[in-house]
Amino acid sequence: MADSAICFKRVDYSLDNLLNYIETGDIGLPDIQRPFVWKNTKVRDLFDSMYRGFPVGYFLFWANQSDDKSRSIGSGPKVHDVPNRLIVDGQQRLTSLYAVFRGQTVLDENYKKRQIEIAFHPRSGRFEVADNSIRRDPEWIANISVLWAEGQNSRKLINAFIDKLSEREALDEAEEERIADNIQQLINLKGYPFTALEIAENVDEEHVAEIFVRINSEGKKLNQADFILTLLSVFWHEGRLALEKFCADSRQPAQGKSSFNHFIEPDPDQLLRVSVALAFRRARLKSVYQVLRGKDADTGEYSAAVRDQQFAKLKAAQADVLNLTHWHQYLSALVGAGFRSRQMVSSELALMYGYVFYLIGRVELKVPEAQLQRLIGRWFFFITLKGRYSSSPESKLDADLADLRGITTATAFAELLESKMASELTGDFWDITLPFSMESSSARSPEFFAFVAAQNLLSAPVLFSHKKVSDLLDPAVVSTKESLERHHLFPKAWLVSSGIVEQRQTNQLANYALIEWSENIQISDDAPTAYLPPIREQFSQEAWQRMHQLHALSLGWETLGYFDFLKKRRSLIAKLVRQGFELLSSGGAGVCGGSSSTHAASDLDAAKERL
Repeated sequence: MADSAICFKRVDYSLDNLLNYIETGDIGLPDIQRPFVWKNTKVRDLFDSMYRGFPVGYFLFWANQSDDKSRSIGSGPKVHDVPNRLIVDGQQRLTSLYAVFRGQTVLDENYKKRQIEIAFHPRSGRFEVADNSIRRDPEWIANISVLWAEGQNSRKLINAFIDKLSEREALDEAEEERIADNIQQLINLKGYPFTALEIAENVDEEHVAEIFVRINSEGKKLNQADFILTLLSVFWHEGRLALEKFCADSRQPAQGKSSFNHFIEPDPDQLLRVSVALAFRRARLKSVYQVLRGKDADTGEYSAAVRDQQFAKLKAAQADVLNLTHWHQYLSALVGAGFRSRQMVSSELALMYGYVFYLIGRVELKVPEAQLQRLIGRWFFFITLKGRYSSSPESKLDADLADLRGITTATAFAELLESKMASELTGDFWDITLPFSMESSSARSPEFFAFVAAQNLLSAPVLFSHKKVSDLLDPAVVSTKESLERHHLFPKAWLVSSGIVEQRQTNQLANYALIEWSENIQISDDAPTAYLPPIREQFSQEAWQRMHQLHALSLGWETLGYFDFLKKRRSLIAKLVRQGFELLSSGGAGVCGGSSSTHAASDLDAAKERL
């Protein structure tokens, strides 16, 4: 195709024609699109705009002769097995319209089928997402899909709605006419006009993918991961499907081995980032997109041969990324580091970047698994505590990957990671920086998650309980209520009554402790000097003292002024976090079973003693 050639034409459709083309199979969906529809609120806004007569955008189609990778929208048999048109841009819009007008289910972001129910208020001409109150209210048509159901007579439907409304209140002629007109106006949306730009059938897949990227980069602002997933759909269809299957399987338990876990439900773009980092030692996806297209760095030309070579690297890396043994062994390293589930993950990106280092250590540098488990668990603890990838994550990972260049042995790999941790976790960090950073009220503070991980490693009991924190954080234990709750050691209501009203002060990280929900209810809003004595009677002196140590509480803390308490506890939390982190380097017992050797047990006892 010549660069100056016009490769598209304009075609006008009514919505009804588009829907019919979908049903007959004339319009299909190629795998260069993400398979998810909008949120219901966006579908509601789409119908509101159409109802008001506003323009809602155009579609981009690709004339097609044969494409065995395309799939049709909707379900049921098609007249045409191979679509004549493939939708390149506007799939979310068209799929949403088809789902509502034809009453079809769609796939949500968790790969589960759901119905889109948009409600209409004929008296005011207003749209809403249906909920239970709307479904019970005769003023609403709770699901507008009924308006276009097969065999439906619009006049009978309008009369039935008005009759039902009249049973509750008398309607004058003007009201009845306005309601009837509004419903009919909605029904007539099936004739809504759309314009489509149709790419010629002689345009190849690579150019179609490039058009898709260019159009969306101007409006939809897809990220670089979306661009690469587009290339996968065109040049490696099976790879894209494998990513989607892995993600779908991670969301529900299976009988056999699967990607399901208690830490993360990954999306294709997250897994893609790991594959790219493993294959090309790069975190910035923008440059990788050009590499995968086969662009020569020196000439700027694109080569199919170079593209195939780069995809071969990506394929090999993705095979390792999606390897279930690798996946679950990595996650077990997190458990061994005291992290139990997604409730303790402050950054999904950090979790996925940690997987990159596990794979490099296991697949490329052959680090013995037992050593790798401890090293990566320690590394994840470190990147969580430091929030290493929370700011400029791609730049930070690029720098870390660059430091790995030239590393060829398991020993050098371990030494590099250990040196990175040692250079940042200095004495000043533990004594000054960490306590200062805990002057926060963030509900998802990485410092708090590191604190709980350290408690798990040190076999801490739940505060005011004989049960272990790690046992009650076990994600396999399912109950109607969370086993543990964050408890304000100085209750919030008591603080407010004492004149401390700012949420940033009452919800300080150092004012929190994990206790059982039943105990939290009993404590209520009493001052700690009031609620603590009855609880103290339930424990021996040794148990009471150990509980205080492992919750970073000094004996007699309840008598301190609130701000003095916060300052002292921040320092104690930092010391406990340090003990937990240092325990990982000794190979001591962790929450996943760890070593039962005398050496490991003595290390654990020594760590607790130092507290």
